[in-house]
Amino acid sequence: MKKILGILILLIVVCGVTAISNENFVSAYNIQNVTRLTSLFGIISIGVAFVIISGGIDLSIGSVICLIGTMLPYLLAKGVPVPLAFLLVGVLSICIGLAHGLLITKLKLQPFIVTLCGLLIYRGVARGITEDQTQGFGTAHAGLRYLATGKIDLPFIEGFKLPVPFLIMLGLALLAAFLLNKTIFGRYLKAIGNNEAAARYSGIKTDKVVITAYVICSFLAGIGGILFGLDINSVQPEGIGNFYELYAIAAAVLGGCSIRGGEGTILGVVIGAALMRVLRNSITMLGIPSQLEFAIIGAVILVGVVSDELVKRYAQKRRAIQQARQTSG
Repeated sequence: MKKILGILILLIVVCGVTAISNENFVSAYNIQNVTRLTSLFGIISIGVAFVIISGGIDLSIGSVICLIGTMLPYLLAKGVPVPLAFLLVGVLSICIGLAHGLLITKLKLQPFIVTLCGLLIYRGVARGITEDQTQGFGTAHAGLRYLATGKIDLPFIEGFKLPVPFLIMLGLALLAAFLLNKTIFGRYLKAIGNNEAAARYSGIKTDKVVITAYVICSFLAGIGGILFGLDINSVQPEGIGNFYELYAIAAAVLGGCSIRGGEGTILGVVIGAALMRVLRNSITMLGIPSQLEFAIIGAVILVGVVSDELVKRYAQKRRAIQQARQTSG
C-alpha cells in the first residue's frame, strides 16, 4: 500500500506541474486522449504483472501486439468472418503464452531468452505474412473501431466523454485483481515469486501456475494488439508495438511489482500505466525534446528498481533488529 501511495503522489505531482505549466493539459480533449492511451497500455501492463509476480519476465509483448494487430485486419481482408477472425487471433495469443510457459518450465530455459526470441520471431512472422504491407480495417468494419475509439457521454460532465477502452481495462483489472487476491492461483503465484523451490516442496504445482501466468500475459497482449490496431486503423508491421514491452514492464515495476517476484497489485499497475502515459504527455506539453523520451522513461524504471531494492534491504534490516531484540529480551 505504501508503494501505491508513493506512485499516486508522484502521478499527482506530475499532473499538477504540467497543468500549471500548460493549461491545455487539463482540457477535455487531452484528458480523453490520456485516459484512452492509459487504458490501452494498462491492459498489457496488467498482463505482464502476472509474469513479473511469478518471478519471470516477458520481452515479447510488443511483438505479440504486432502479430495480433496485423493478423486481425489481414484475416478480415481475406474474407474471414469477424467472429472467426477474433477467435483465431485469440487462440493464437493463448498458444504463444502456452509455448513460452512450456519452454520455461519443462525445458528450464530462461524467461529472458525465450521471450527475447519471441520478440524477434513474432514480428518477423507478421512482416513476412503481410509482406510488410500496411494493414487496415477500412470503412467496412467501422463498428469494430468503436471498441478502441468509442466514447460515452457522462451526465453532469460537459465536454468530457469516457473512452470505451477505459471500461474494457476496468473490467479486466477487476477480474485480474480478483484472480490475484481472492483465489488460490493468486496465492500460489506470489508464493512462487517469493521462493519457487519452497513452493514446489510445499506441494504447489509450480509449472502449471507459471504457464498460466504466461498465457494470461500473452492473451492480454493479444487484446491490446486488437485494440491498438483498431485505434490507429493503419497497422504497419514494422512499427506497431515497438518498445511497448518497455512501457508495460515500467508500469508494472513502478506500480509495486517487485522485479524479484512475489509482490504486486493490479491497482498499482494501473496507476503505474497512468504515470507512464502522463509522463509522455507531459514531455510534449512542457516542450521537452521528444528525443529524450526514452531516456526519461529509462531513468524512471531505474529509480523504481533501485527504490524497490532499498526498501527491501531496509525492511530486512529492520526485521533482523526486531528479531534480535525479541531474542535478547
